[in-house]
Amino acid sequence: MRQPLGGLSPPFADRLVALVEERRSQLCLGIDPDPAKLDPASGEAGGSPAERAAEGIVQHCRSLIERAGPACVAVKLQLACFERLGAPGWAALGRTASAAREAGLLVLADGKRGDVPVSAAAYGQALFGSTATPWGEVGGLGADAVTANPLLGVDALDPLLDAAEDAAAGLFCLVRTSNPGAADVLDLPTPDGPLFERLATLVADRAGRLTGQSGLSGLGAVVGATEPRHLGRLRELMPRSIFLVPGVGAQGGRVEDLRPAFGDHPASVLVTASRSIADAPDPIAAAARLRASLWELAAD
Repeated sequence: MRQPLGGLSPPFADRLVALVEERRSQLCLGIDPDPAKLDPASGEAGGSPAERAAEGIVQHCRSLIERAGPACVAVKLQLACFERLGAPGWAALGRTASAAREAGLLVLADGKRGDVPVSAAAYGQALFGSTATPWGEVGGLGADAVTANPLLGVDALDPLLDAAEDAAAGLFCLVRTSNPGAADVLDLPTPDGPLFERLATLVADRAGRLTGQSGLSGLGAVVGATEPRHLGRLRELMPRSIFLVPGVGAQGGRVEDLRPAFGDHPASVLVTASRSIADAPDPIAAAARLRASLWELAAD
């Protein structure tokens, strides 16, 4: 196993375990900023419309992190919500990631990247590491973990896994997602069972590369809360992987249905909530309630 760059940072799984135990939380704050819904006054410091929108996004995200962040262990930044603003949006993404780190939160970049190997390697540089140029190294986002689409196959996934291993970061592969249309593809039968089970096996076969001292692996899986009937089987297939679980709250998933997803450690499940916290009348209270419910479930 390669050493992380610099050889100092613990693996992502161990950093997550430490935060989960410290904060007694398995909650990840989803941040999906919509520029159309921002307060116009929040972007007064900008210049062009894109710069003003980006400034408004940063102020909105910082406020949300300050209010709901103490109940969480991580933030999940939806890259598309920043990238649609062009270069100012990418700058806002970096500032938001910095604000999350200052609040002691891990940063998950949600871009669901998946491409041919040469492009996948470039995504790894952009999200985890840096890019060599004749003028020096250019740093990337420095995310603690990213989401990845494994449907192009292992040769496209491995460059992202290499980059995650070098950076002591995590990688969450789409296995059985929370959107209703997931069944159109991920539930298709194969000779060995549904396609999502084949993806789970792909993850499990490589989980050792990102396994920490805790026994959990940072090569995790995105597993939706909206289809709880699959959770037990997926945990059976991926015993060491951390599950990133969207779909609780606005999409209809329920905390009480997540019990089969948990492995031997409370940090084996990381539940991401976006609208149910950000759009709540009191985001602080909404995050605290969800944190408490998850911790109680894991403790049973």
